[in-house]
Amino acid sequence: MSTMQASKKTLVERARRQMKTSLGDNNWTVRQKLALTCRILFDGGHDSGLAGQITARGPEPGTYYTQRLGLGFDEIQAGNLMLVNEDLEVLEGTGMPNPANRFHSWVYRAREDVNCIIHTHPLHVSALSMLEVPLAVSHMDTCPLYEDCAFLKDWPGVPVGNEEGEIISGALGDKRAILLAHHGQLVAGNSVEEACVLAMLIERAARLQLLAMAAGEIKPVPPELAREAHDWISSPKRHGAAFNYYARGALARHADCLS
Repeated sequence: MSTMQASKKTLVERARRQMKTSLGDNNWTVRQKLALTCRILFDGGHDSGLAGQITARGPEPGTYYTQRLGLGFDEIQAGNLMLVNEDLEVLEGTGMPNPANRFHSWVYRAREDVNCIIHTHPLHVSALSMLEVPLAVSHMDTCPLYEDCAFLKDWPGVPVGNEEGEIISGALGDKRAILLAHHGQLVAGNSVEEACVLAMLIERAARLQLLAMAAGEIKPVPPELAREAHDWISSPKRHGAAFNYYARGALARHADCLS
């Protein structure tokens, strides 16, 4: 059957059906996916010493997995992740979690749809945050963040108190990402895969924005087309396929991360 005369809507729906059967899922555990994500983010420029946290909901309400304070993203393994509660008490594992994880608890409380949070200080996001300007989404690749990235202009200081948790979770609202002025970025995903892909994307978007700002004035994309691209790229199957691609690269460079 020829599709050369088919409408765009028909072709989009056809492609969505094909992705459901053609793009495979992975069978890694949550711990393994978190460890892979840490290595992916490290290779993607999200390393900033000991700054930044990644969490995913645990097996019981009010619990989540996270990394141990003192380890960099390039040292995270499935076996050295911790399980903590909202009070950051260690339920499984050794050491202590990052005290800044407290604001993750506030996001999880406010957003039942969120199952993974990534907060990092990557280079280009951090540079953009110093200008106190929102993220500009003006390229097809970055459209998953179109109308889906909040902006917190006022820096509340080190996020170790409940006040910062209320401020950041309130500013995030119902969006999947937020640019934090003078700080970094946070993404809140329905899955580890989605959060990982969006974290990689927001750093690329910030880099593109800085390059474009240096060259001239950023031109907006048509809103209706940007929303179409947002929904097209943001499907769980697309996020899963992108995560699997990143994971293959991470495993080739960091074979120890699943141990």
